[in-house]
Amino acid sequence: MTYAIERVGDTLSFLGEGPVWDDRTSTILWVDILAGHVHAHETATGRHTRLELGEAVGVVALCPGDGRLVAGLKGGFAFVDRRTGRLERIDDPEAHLPGNRFNDGKCDPAGRFWAGTMPLTEDRPTGSLYVMGADRNPHRMVTAVTISNGLAWSLDRRYMYYIDTPTMLVARFDYDDATGSLGARSTAFRIPREDGYPDGMSIDAEGMLWVAHWGGWQLTRWDPVRGVKIQSIRMPVSNVTSCTFGGEGFGDIYVTSARKGLSEAQLAAQPLAGALFVIRGTGIRGLPAQQYLG
Repeated sequence: MTYAIERVGDTLSFLGEGPVWDDRTSTILWVDILAGHVHAHETATGRHTRLELGEAVGVVALCPGDGRLVAGLKGGFAFVDRRTGRLERIDDPEAHLPGNRFNDGKCDPAGRFWAGTMPLTEDRPTGSLYVMGADRNPHRMVTAVTISNGLAWSLDRRYMYYIDTPTMLVARFDYDDATGSLGARSTAFRIPREDGYPDGMSIDAEGMLWVAHWGGWQLTRWDPVRGVKIQSIRMPVSNVTSCTFGGEGFGDIYVTSARKGLSEAQLAAQPLAGALFVIRGTGIRGLPAQQYLG
């Protein structure tokens, strides 16, 4: 089945990532990681704003109220003022690793903020996955990570799904919702090399996982219980980076992309690389973004 894929706004990000739907204001937010920008597009009015944080920003998540976001930055965890971009530093668990930066992340169903790190060189497992609860004290949960990426939690809150991109798989951890602790690790499913690298990830209201494929020109839907690919949506750009659900009833899929790593010839062939897209009419609905309750 084919769907209409629309461009949202006119921004082209160098490394667009981490889309988050704010259903309180019908706004889609995303980051341009290496530029240090947080973008916000109000869908009702088309108004676009950009915060310039002055350093790489790997992920943002919503906070209660509309005054700030929580973020994973080159310099650790911080709150971001949504009007001015001013940073309120929280903690930098990797101050001793200047060659690392934060990448993707998300809040779990209990409101804890999870975010992972990666080396700037993208070539060795010096990264980790952290969780920060209400005490605002980050805890390292997974080590030996190369490119920390997509996160999602099963609808029954028994499992956490996680992507370390070079592994070419989606890992499944036993997950304790009450404490945020992780148990046994297994493989939910493997990504065929020809599909491109797994990047960001989201879960829908049916418990199916959606995976963005870097270098793969596609967004795919998987049954994590059976480990089966259900659907693939062809995208107009090769570096598809992440996705989330938004719009009325969470029935639209917002998809980020990147220009990073593309040659001039490749950019000429895919001029929308780096754009934000929306896919409508799939008949599938998502879930509200969890806010950080710390």
